[in-house]
Amino acid sequence: MMGAIHYPFRVWQRNLSVFFRVWKPELAFSLAEPVFVLVVMGLGLGSLIGSIEGKSYIQFIGPGIIAGYAMYSSAAECTYGSFTRMKIQKTYDAIIATPVNVQDVIIGEILWGATRSMITSGMVLAVISVLGMVSSPWALLIIPLSFLAGLMFSSISLLYTSIAPSYYTFNYFYTVFITPMYFFSGIFFPLTNFPRIVQDLSWLAPLTPVAKLTRAMAGGRWSDDLFLSLAVIVVVTGIFFFLALKSMKRRLVK
Repeated sequence: MMGAIHYPFRVWQRNLSVFFRVWKPELAFSLAEPVFVLVVMGLGLGSLIGSIEGKSYIQFIGPGIIAGYAMYSSAAECTYGSFTRMKIQKTYDAIIATPVNVQDVIIGEILWGATRSMITSGMVLAVISVLGMVSSPWALLIIPLSFLAGLMFSSISLLYTSIAPSYYTFNYFYTVFITPMYFFSGIFFPLTNFPRIVQDLSWLAPLTPVAKLTRAMAGGRWSDDLFLSLAVIVVVTGIFFFLALKSMKRRLVK
């Protein structure tokens, strides 16, 4: 049974307090990498590619990079971060010794991963807005979208963490799952540029609907299929949230 409704928030609050102790280097790194990718890919590769869908290449990839680093932020927090708190620091054991129970801890971790996703996305959104890559006030919806995407990727990542025996095994998660999604979800090139089979398979990647929605919000371009993208994110989030809850509880209650 889950404890009081505010207990997951207390776990989230604990992680936030720790974050505030080291926020300067954390935020600097969170912003530096996506901006570096944006400049190198947008200006470097963009000089060879030209325009895509009526935009310069850097304008095309800007919103996609927001989606990509929404994924990376939440995944990192709920793999390496959660594993450290679980196995190395024994933080989970200490928390569970209080009235907060296992389910509260898991939900709090997922909420914190989603928060990190939202923070990183908000920072990158601010940068691309200053650089003139946002043309619609609807871009503000990217912030809540990044939180929802963070819930999804946090749940997926925590599910993997629940079966990971060591830090080393996270290499498989990033190599087989996270990195391919980053390159084959429409962030750097339109999906229509790929062979048909790759286009079809790309929709199996949870990042694809996030990138599609982020780009639409940044440009203020809406279509009916965007609601399908949103529905996919909600359904995948629900499935993996449930699986992460069950699998992580099984690991912690032994």
